[in-house]
Amino acid sequence: MNSPRDLRRRIRSISSTAQITKAMQMVAASKMRKAQLAALAGRPFVQMLYRIQREATTRMLDFSHPLLSRREVHKRAVVLVGADKGLCGALNNNVFRLAAEFDPQSTLFITAGRKAAQFIARTGRQLVAEFAYGDTPGFSEARSIAAFARDLFLKREVDEVLIVATRFVNTLTQHPLFLEYLPIGEIRAMKIPGVRSEEELAADTTESLFEPSPEFVLSYLLSHYLDIFLYQVLLNAKASEQSARMVSMKNATDSAESLIKDLKLEYNKLRQGNITKELLEIAGGQSN
Repeated sequence: MNSPRDLRRRIRSISSTAQITKAMQMVAASKMRKAQLAALAGRPFVQMLYRIQREATTRMLDFSHPLLSRREVHKRAVVLVGADKGLCGALNNNVFRLAAEFDPQSTLFITAGRKAAQFIARTGRQLVAEFAYGDTPGFSEARSIAAFARDLFLKREVDEVLIVATRFVNTLTQHPLFLEYLPIGEIRAMKIPGVRSEEELAADTTESLFEPSPEFVLSYLLSHYLDIFLYQVLLNAKASEQSARMVSMKNATDSAESLIKDLKLEYNKLRQGNITKELLEIAGGQSN
């Protein structure tokens, strides 16, 4: 049985932990709000850009571009987007579990986030580039990652590029998923309203006009589309990370407070029992 001193020591220790998790919860909640707004604000623009890309590339049947060329996949690259820190529940493990499904012999990894790089090093997979992004991802960071992945594909060092990351849904829900990145085409994991299937687009005979020329417009569009799409992936990953950390720290704080309540109840019962025992000993001594 625990002594009153042991219970007091445990209560003080858990109270200190609860103060830390509460502070981390408040910090994560502040960062979460900013990250969520950034992710949600950029989503309509990326969806519109994706619709334009699908309409333009499908209608231009005679247009060829290296970023659109499909070839047999012998080697692939995976852009693995993880968190910089832990304490965010199962978020990182869910993403890494998805990344672990790829054949390590034929897959090169490009990581974004410290935890992603640590996972690749720990599992002995092939890491070709490591990038970092802060609490507020910048477009320049996304452009650097996109440029590296684009160069691997254009130099034929890989035959396709995929992205493994987390899609932010809401504060309580974040889904790990992989997205087709290169060659540019339809992204099956994205369900965007208003995007017609390739069959519907091919059957549409409406004439499309490009100024100054289809080649100029599409060449400009494709490179910028890749940069902006990856930027939105980073925004979603950061919103997911901060949301998961806030929820995780809230759960930890609630658990600590519940444990403190149980320990205090046990301490009070033990203290009351000791007082009753002492009173009985005093009463017994007086009767003798």
